[in-house]
Amino acid sequence: MEALFAIAIGALTFTGVYLMLRLRSFPMILGLTFISYAVNLFLFISGRLRSGAAPIVGTTDTPADPLPQALVLTAIVISFGMTAVIVMMSLGARFEGGDDRVDGGSDGPGNRPETTQ
Repeated sequence: MEALFAIAIGALTFTGVYLMLRLRSFPMILGLTFISYAVNLFLFISGRLRSGAAPIVGTTDTPADPLPQALVLTAIVISFGMTAVIVMMSLGARFEGGDDRVDGGSDGPGNRPETTQ
């Protein structure tokens, strides 16, 4: 089960970094969101969760740690607010500048790569 979570965290992180390297603002926002999902999943599985077991009730000596769950809930709220602020900033830049490129360039004829005919 740990390997499945590790693969999921790696895939989310890879996808987030790949999307953050795009030149448009919307893929960059999606990349930040995927990275925050990866961090949330990492924090959540660090609490030694067991499937089919109650977190406190039982005869076990080591109950589940509630701190990672509280951290994940806090991180979800913070990432939602951060995403809303970034979306509003990118929409403002799009409406003021007429383009949503992150690097400030444009897709005019001088900035396109040469195509072979």
